[in-house]
Amino acid sequence: MPTYAIGDLQGCYAELLELLERIKFNPKKDTLLFVGDLVNRGPASLECLRFVKSLGKSANAVLGNHDLHLLAVANDVRKPHKKDTLQEIIDAKDCDELLKWLRQRPLLIHDDKLAFTIIHAGLPPQWSLKQTRKLARYTEAMIQSQRFESFIQMMYGDEPSVWSDELNENDKHRFIINSLTRLRYCYSDGRLDMKTNSAPGNQEANLTPWYAMPERRTKKHSIIFGHWSTVTLGNEQDFTQYNVYPLDTGCLWGGALTALRLEDKKLFSVPSQQPKFHK
Repeated sequence: MPTYAIGDLQGCYAELLELLERIKFNPKKDTLLFVGDLVNRGPASLECLRFVKSLGKSANAVLGNHDLHLLAVANDVRKPHKKDTLQEIIDAKDCDELLKWLRQRPLLIHDDKLAFTIIHAGLPPQWSLKQTRKLARYTEAMIQSQRFESFIQMMYGDEPSVWSDELNENDKHRFIINSLTRLRYCYSDGRLDMKTNSAPGNQEANLTPWYAMPERRTKKHSIIFGHWSTVTLGNEQDFTQYNVYPLDTGCLWGGALTALRLEDKKLFSVPSQQPKFHK
């Protein structure tokens, strides 16, 4: 009964079906764990959302920044971006049901038996895994409650950049969401940088990818993440030194859709059917 972690879909439904055929997915025996961003910018966001939901207990997904963006647009908190492909979901007859299901997704999935933790984006260096799991549950409870409708009015923003137990509730939730769904780089003092999205090696000298921070307290734990299509297991970098498994292989951008079988760390990929272009 294998478990597969799968990279960012972002509406790439045809590639998902091809990947599941490649791994011979059996919903009665296998488990799929998605790293977030099921929707947006790709051609079939509605189909992706419906399909993953239809798998029931054989699939789960962490929330990504595009999934949260869908919730904000659907609640008239944010206007759609020019490249968004969310309207088909908002216009669907089962929209309310789909969004209710999406709001029940976690921000973090941890498997004690397989010794893996799945998030969408990044982790602040000062958080331990125990603390991260606790804080993820704290914000998940808010997202799943009626308070979320008022919080999403204040969800967006790059501050605070430093965690403190003394932060007010909204700032705590915003920091947690920014870390787990948006983070790429940290400053040398551990502050979050929420603006830079370039590939590693092209950033300013005072920035370090979150997973490479020397004092990161979670580096003894195996972390699977997506969000960052220019950081992939398929390139020349050795990620074993960081104990991380980046799975966003840029399917939306003409790259590939990738699955990692957690039991033996074997990778499976299918090529994108999307045109190759730069973000």
